[in-house]
Amino acid sequence: MGTELLAPLDLAFWHLESDAHPMHLGALAVFAPAPGVTPPHVLELLRSRAAAIPRLRMCVRDVLLPVGGAAWTVDKDFDVHRHVRRVAVDEGDFMAGATRLAGELMEQPLGRGLPPWQMYLIGGADDGPFAVLVKLHHALADGMRAVAIGAGIFDEIAATTARSAARGRPAVPPRSWLPDPREVAGMALGRIGEVGRALGVGASVVRAGRLDLRSTAFTAPSSGTRRLATADLDATALRRIRRAEGGTANDILLAVVAGALRRWMAERGEAPAATDPRALVPVSRRRPGGAVSGNRLSAYLLDLPVGAADPRERLRAVRGAMDRNKAAGPLKGAGAVAVLADQLHPLAHRFGAPLAANAARMLFDLLVTSVPLPRSALSLGGCPLSALYPMAPLARGQSLAVALSTYGGRVHVGLVADGKALPDLDRLAGAVEEEFEELRELVTGGRVAAPVS
Repeated sequence: MGTELLAPLDLAFWHLESDAHPMHLGALAVFAPAPGVTPPHVLELLRSRAAAIPRLRMCVRDVLLPVGGAAWTVDKDFDVHRHVRRVAVDEGDFMAGATRLAGELMEQPLGRGLPPWQMYLIGGADDGPFAVLVKLHHALADGMRAVAIGAGIFDEIAATTARSAARGRPAVPPRSWLPDPREVAGMALGRIGEVGRALGVGASVVRAGRLDLRSTAFTAPSSGTRRLATADLDATALRRIRRAEGGTANDILLAVVAGALRRWMAERGEAPAATDPRALVPVSRRRPGGAVSGNRLSAYLLDLPVGAADPRERLRAVRGAMDRNKAAGPLKGAGAVAVLADQLHPLAHRFGAPLAANAARMLFDLLVTSVPLPRSALSLGGCPLSALYPMAPLARGQSLAVALSTYGGRVHVGLVADGKALPDLDRLAGAVEEEFEELRELVTGGRVAAPVS
């Protein structure tokens, strides 16, 4: 793998970062123990497999041209021991200790002079469960590609990769910085269309921006601290709700998040706000078979119906709003603000990042994203994967991000929050499970739910 310019959106994520606002994605993968598999064995397996992933050997370097740009280059001094480490959990409750430790590790920005990723083997008793925390900078990949890169540590993916290498399959060469002359005409026409689209998105952003920036639990000043909490939902029950109510699984999960926020606010003694909190819901713009690197993202904006007391009413509101978003498409509306990055010069990303970061809270209050995982069973060194909790970064001015993934018949929810703004994040995670159970019983069990006042 040679040198490759950072795409505009990757460059934006690279420059949006600060010490208090690290821009890395994360995932906490939890494994059950297997006979004869020891922590030192797992640690060496992690190191060898991570070192074999070409993308994880790349670091960011400034370039002369374009001015203000940067490129991915191979780290000639790459040492996997700098990136894969073992940490111990002392608490008797392994999951409680692992999530606490993962939150603390998510606070720490990634070193900018090295390939921007880290893995931590989190272990308790040598014969007990263990976890692997993966941190990847958002400039390296979006959620879908982060999964594709990180999956290289699993037995099943590593074995497939090794077979491909043994067959001598040629590596795909990096794309040249200069286009093929035959592509120039098509690129010019596409560029004109992109500029027009960006102007439309820019106008939508201005219309959607909120001047009333009152501080709430979701938009409190950042302390730079991080807390992680997890929740687990039954994927079979999710399918039953979908069959009964229609819509998509994502619609149901968004409605569950809205109901959980309502419960949590009520327990805090807070009345639902006059204006519902607005969620940014990322949408992938990738084409099947696209390149592994880089970000191809847009997003929808969704006002979470926290003010609605009835779970079914919340679900109907979410379905209607998401149907309208999808009808407009992922390249229209203020949520598609990420596409504006493609129209900006690298210098604009370098010097305009602080302004853009501070403007995020004008558009949304929290992020809610779904991360797809392979459907097949996965393992590491023969130890089966039992859960994987994705973690999204916090934008400046935001205090909560919710990420969801489905694996092994369960929906695993990872909640990342500013530690001082939301010290009771565990209670919010519990509210997610309670709201899902309430909706399940209401839809499939025939029970009439008592609205949360």
